[in-house]
Amino acid sequence: MLKRSKACIFSLLAAFLTLSSAGCNAANEYSAAGQTVDLACPGLASVSLGQAVLAKLPGGVLLRSGDVSLKTKDLEAEIAKAPPETREQLKKNSFFLLEQMATGKLLAKVARQDAAAKNVDISGKSDNEIIQKYFEGLTAGITASDSEAAAFYRENRDACGGATLEQMKGQLNQYLIQQKKQEFAANHVRNLGQTVPIEVSASWVKAQAVLARENPVDKARTSGMPTMVDFGADGCRPCDMMSPILEELVKEYAGKANILFVHVRQEQILAARFGIQSIPVQVFFDKNGQEVFRHTGFFPKEEIENQLKNLGL
Repeated sequence: MLKRSKACIFSLLAAFLTLSSAGCNAANEYSAAGQTVDLACPGLASVSLGQAVLAKLPGGVLLRSGDVSLKTKDLEAEIAKAPPETREQLKKNSFFLLEQMATGKLLAKVARQDAAAKNVDISGKSDNEIIQKYFEGLTAGITASDSEAAAFYRENRDACGGATLEQMKGQLNQYLIQQKKQEFAANHVRNLGQTVPIEVSASWVKAQAVLARENPVDKARTSGMPTMVDFGADGCRPCDMMSPILEELVKEYAGKANILFVHVRQEQILAARFGIQSIPVQVFFDKNGQEVFRHTGFFPKEEIENQLKNLGL
């Protein structure tokens, strides 16, 4: 998490990614006009389309929001730009990609409206610059306390390379502030649909929901058992420290809980869907597939077992 502490940062998305993504519930129906994506398929939306309304749109149109429109050809063109090794992942997670594309356009629209309301001169600025300024204003008052830095240090002492709290305090404070800003931004983006009317193609969403479940995490979460997923990568010190713990847990909880490891460099889109920005991250789901807890950094075995006990094991 920190350069000096030699922990790992694996940046998968821009700063405004959501923190969680639940799997699609196959039992839901998509026939009701006006139903939101979150109601029709809880958790399929990861970024900004949870409150988007399912609708019958013109052929080839996947999303519509005022003068913002995204079509099948736009999505296909974006997939074609991706490295060959991630194109198949994107095809299975096309709804997620649509969210990424839509989020930038919708945020730019909201940021421009905000600037106009506040009489802020944005002439000559790019959409990215306008969005950045918009979020800088929203998060200007966010801070982190010394007690928060100390708590984080205690939880991640092994990842700090032997440095003391006093040596790390400045970096830890900055890291925690950045985390808080990202969380605020993620929640703000998540609620875009409450202020900006958004429609998505109902038939397309139905097809994409099926494809989005074809991965180890969502399969585990629909198994009826509690699940713990460790997102990490080889060569990351705290990730490597987690490896023997995961091996023990897989054996000890066989038939009682799913213990999974997801290599974020091999499953970039899946990791992005679940909002993984630093590694390792442990995400816990109850037997119904709902996320109940997540932790960033090295997590001792006894702490993992405590969380599993909270899930009824």
